[in-house]
Amino acid sequence: MSSNATYRTATVDGSDMRIFVDLPAGSGPFPAVVVAHHRAGVDAATTKFVQDLAGLGYAAVAPDLHHRRPEGEDTRESLARLDDIEIVADLRAAVDCLGELGTVDSSRIAIAGHCMGGRVSFLGAAEIPAFKANVVYYGGNMFRIWGNGDATPFEKLDGLRGPVIGFFGNDDENPSPEDVAKIDTRLTELGVVHEFHAYDGCGHAFQNFTNPAGYRAAATSDSFAKMAAWLAANL
Repeated sequence: MSSNATYRTATVDGSDMRIFVDLPAGSGPFPAVVVAHHRAGVDAATTKFVQDLAGLGYAAVAPDLHHRRPEGEDTRESLARLDDIEIVADLRAAVDCLGELGTVDSSRIAIAGHCMGGRVSFLGAAEIPAFKANVVYYGGNMFRIWGNGDATPFEKLDGLRGPVIGFFGNDDENPSPEDVAKIDTRLTELGVVHEFHAYDGCGHAFQNFTNPAGYRAAATSDSFAKMAAWLAANL
């Protein structure tokens, strides 16, 4: 963990939510990224991604979207209990956390997410005006409502206010290449500037180094480099 990395706490709907934070060196103001974690939560894969973003010059935060659930619960159960309305509230709290840091340029905030977090990043980018750009890593379940949500993330794509970059595995089943094509087509219909990159020989979560069986180093390196260049151009 870098010397600037720490945890902060926000209270959302009466529940304390931990937020992992890392900042670049210097005094800012910095562009920023809210990172939506994968099913496993704010684990080593997520904290490393946050720290890598800080290394690129971004203030980055990752809120614990499982904070309403019992500590130590199987994260498959935690995921099944997620609610889209609560997720948006958590993301708003993460944006507020960035504002409280005093070193963030509020006009340059993106959202990024892996796996379920890719779905969350689409949802957040459509619902929260603060997000000016959206980075999606293999976000599945785009065609389902979670909890008390009013529409699927796919149905909310017309709310996007900025560009999107997406990274997917051609061997993935959720999202499948057909799902990705459907999202691509809809974004084109809506006039949303976007670019999608797909990798052969990669399944779901190819960037997750904590799962050696699914991890693909070359795709991870290429996608991170493309994301870094894209963020620099769009934030």
